[in-house]
Amino acid sequence: MKRNHLEEFKNILYGIIIGLLAGTVISVFRLLIVSLMKIMTSIYVKGMHNLEFLLVALAINLVIGLLVGLFVKKQPLIKGSGIPQVEGQLLGELDYKWWSILWRKFVGGVLAIGSGLYLGREGPSIQLGSTVGQGFSESLKLDETSEKIMISSGAAAGLSAAFNAPIASTIFVLEEIYSDFATNIWLVSLTAAISSDMVVTDVFGLKPVFYMPTSSLPIKYFFWVILFGIILGILGRLYQVCTLNIDKLYRWLFKFPSYLFGVVPLIIVIPLGGFFPGLLGGGNNLILNLSPTKFSLAVLFLFLVIRFVFSAVSYGSGLPGGIFLPILCLGAVIGAIFGKTLLLLGLLNQTYFASFIIMGMAGYFACISKAPFTAILLITEMVGSLNHLLGLATVSLVAYLVVDLLGGSPIYFAMMENLLPTIKKNLHLASARAARVILPVFVGSQVDGKKISNVSWPEGSLLIKIERKGVEIVPNGQIRLKAGDSLDIEIDSEKSKQINNDLKLLTK
Repeated sequence: MKRNHLEEFKNILYGIIIGLLAGTVISVFRLLIVSLMKIMTSIYVKGMHNLEFLLVALAINLVIGLLVGLFVKKQPLIKGSGIPQVEGQLLGELDYKWWSILWRKFVGGVLAIGSGLYLGREGPSIQLGSTVGQGFSESLKLDETSEKIMISSGAAAGLSAAFNAPIASTIFVLEEIYSDFATNIWLVSLTAAISSDMVVTDVFGLKPVFYMPTSSLPIKYFFWVILFGIILGILGRLYQVCTLNIDKLYRWLFKFPSYLFGVVPLIIVIPLGGFFPGLLGGGNNLILNLSPTKFSLAVLFLFLVIRFVFSAVSYGSGLPGGIFLPILCLGAVIGAIFGKTLLLLGLLNQTYFASFIIMGMAGYFACISKAPFTAILLITEMVGSLNHLLGLATVSLVAYLVVDLLGGSPIYFAMMENLLPTIKKNLHLASARAARVILPVFVGSQVDGKKISNVSWPEGSLLIKIERKGVEIVPNGQIRLKAGDSLDIEIDSEKSKQINNDLKLLTK
């Protein structure tokens, strides 16, 4: 079958529309979060010296906790980051109504993140973008495969709008969420991410989110980069363990309904906001304020402990909010501690202090999410400099390998694995129809070079079509599968998880 250029053009047009819509939604989302956080920070600080403001802060946060808790009770899929939910949807594990998620995640995210909790906007932005893509697809009555492409492009647009990083956003969707680099997927996702970025750039300006004037790190310091990567990997694995198990601690400590757990961090954040207003939110303000002279080593360690513990407490409550930006913030603080230590020992020139902050963000995210390409590109785009590519690549690879040796898995996939049993049990959200998945064929996999008829396909799966270098191929038993092929497979939704696992063993 020849490449369908008209179909490609149509998909690009769809990507532009989804990007513009998602960019608009996320721009408003970001503006409201910033506005609310300014108000709440002011109230927290005044509350440390004035009982009336303290009572106002307590009343507001209790109302937020109860209101968002009711949202979560009605629609549990708005909990947390939203990235695991999007992964589950694209894998055919979940099927939900887009509008029900969109408005509750939007309002709940603004209230939870805007209150100053140590949560990020990027996970909710990805889920908001994906629901925009889903709603667009349903309005055009596209088929299931096309709908998943629209969902993934919306997710890329959402992350791009959150961080002004269209290239990294596209890679993140392909590397972490979709696990497929097929042309029809990356083309639409990139288009949506770019058009979304244009919208938020018009609103927030061209300056990179974490712009830091820095110089390239000389090779003579790369021994310390490797050591730094090892430390990041160890702390990254610790973060994974704590974050994935914090909900168990909540259930052990508190006996009231889980949808009200959000009240706990909303009370704790009041004194934190009063004493440490610069630590509130996802952490972007703290990252930009790190310098070799502003904070002592003891203060940086204190910031690390507070951010680490309360980030887990904030996320574990189930309130809508992500861990993406908090992870970057923790990596930056670890980098500041490492760089400050080298400075005090006379082992580093102060000129290169910021390099360890930048590498810390990339390495920490790379090992926790196990998405190193995303980490390298994301930090490059967010910092606005190519000076650190070698350092970013080195520290990301080392930290990634350490977490791998310690038995860590991609945190968003692990979150999805924890989420699905409870969601399906309570709401029966698994799709009743046959699900569709798109999987890439990797070099050296069991199906690479095999005829379709010679592959032991899992029971309950049916190969619908193959895409090879942008050309769609109708499968028959004599066609040999090749590395780089993208397989569109229909699976039995009742056994989707097991079939997905079996298919991945064949293709990876």
